[in-house]
Amino acid sequence: MSSKPTLRDIAEATGVSTASVSMILNGKSLERFSSQRVASVLAEAERIGYRTPSARCAGKQIAVLSPSVSNPYHTKMITGIDAAAHAAGYHTAIYNTYWNPRTESHLLDTLDYSRVAGIIFAMTPIQTAKVRELSRRVPIVAVGDRVTDCGIDTVDVDNFGAAQLVAKHLIDLGHKRIAYLSTALNEHHVSRMRRGEGLQDAYRRWCPEGSVTICSHVNSLEAEITTPDLEYRSGMELAYNMVAFGVLDALQREGYRVPEDFSLCGFDNVTTSGYQRIQLTTVDNNTFSHGKSAFNLLLERIEDGLNSREDQPINRVEYHSRLIVRGSTGKPRSGGL
Repeated sequence: MSSKPTLRDIAEATGVSTASVSMILNGKSLERFSSQRVASVLAEAERIGYRTPSARCAGKQIAVLSPSVSNPYHTKMITGIDAAAHAAGYHTAIYNTYWNPRTESHLLDTLDYSRVAGIIFAMTPIQTAKVRELSRRVPIVAVGDRVTDCGIDTVDVDNFGAAQLVAKHLIDLGHKRIAYLSTALNEHHVSRMRRGEGLQDAYRRWCPEGSVTICSHVNSLEAEITTPDLEYRSGMELAYNMVAFGVLDALQREGYRVPEDFSLCGFDNVTTSGYQRIQLTTVDNNTFSHGKSAFNLLLERIEDGLNSREDQPINRVEYHSRLIVRGSTGKPRSGGL
C-alpha cells in the first residue's frame, strides 16, 4: 500500500470497485450495497486512515457573501479575507448576492453547515433578522456601515466620515456647488446613502451658502447580475469609485478638462485610481485590511467556540479613512462651481 491511503487501497482490500468505494464513503446511493459491504468499506477506510476530500475540508471553509466580485472594491476586500484565511489553513467560497434579498436568504438557507466554519458578509447584511438568528449557530462577521445592529461582530466602514473628508477638501479648494453621482440609493445600499448624507452635512456646516445635488441611477436586479461594468456605465449616463471613471470619460468626451473645468473625487481607492492618465483623488478606506480583520474576528469566534448567551460581547473594528489627493481636483475656474 502506498504511504498515503487511496480509494484503490480500500477497493483492493474489500473487493469492490473504486467507484463503489467512493459512493459509500460519500454516503451516496447506499441502498445499492449490502450492509455488510458498506460496513467493510467503512472499516477499512478507518483502519488505514483514509479521509474523503470533503471530510478533509469539513469545518475549514469560510463562506463569503459579496454583492458582486466585478466591483474592484469587493474584490480587494475578498483578497484580504482570502489571504488571512489561507494563512490560518482555511479556504474561502465566494457567493454573489447582487444585492438581492431573496438570493441572500436562499444562500443562508442552503449553505452546507457541516463544511462551513463561518460566514463573512462583504457588505451590510440585508436579511438582518435571519442573520441575527443564524449567528447563534454559526460565527458571522460583516463589513459595512454599522447602521442596523445585527448583533454580530463587524468591521465598520465610516462612509459618512469619508464623505466629509471629500467635502472638506472640495470646500477648501473653493467649490461651493457639487454633485454626488451614485448608482442605486436605497436601504440595501447603506454605504452609498451614508456618503450622500456625509456630503450634505459637511456643506450645511462648513459651506452653508453652497449646495450638494444628489443624482442616482436606479438599476434592476437583472442589470446587477448581467452587467459587469454597471457602475462605469451608470457614471457615463449620470454625467451626460468605479462611477467616477465613467464620469471622467464622459466629461472628456464633451471637451471638458479635469481638474481645470471640473474637480472629480471618488471613494474606495480601487487599484486603477492611480493608474489613469488623470489620477483620481479618492478616499482610502483600508479595504484590504478590512478583509483581513473580518477573517481574524471570525477566527476568534471559531476557535473560542460559539456562545449564544445574550450577554455575549460584540466586537467591532474600525479604521480611519484617509483622503488621497491626486490630479483630478483643483481650484474652480473663475466664476465656476
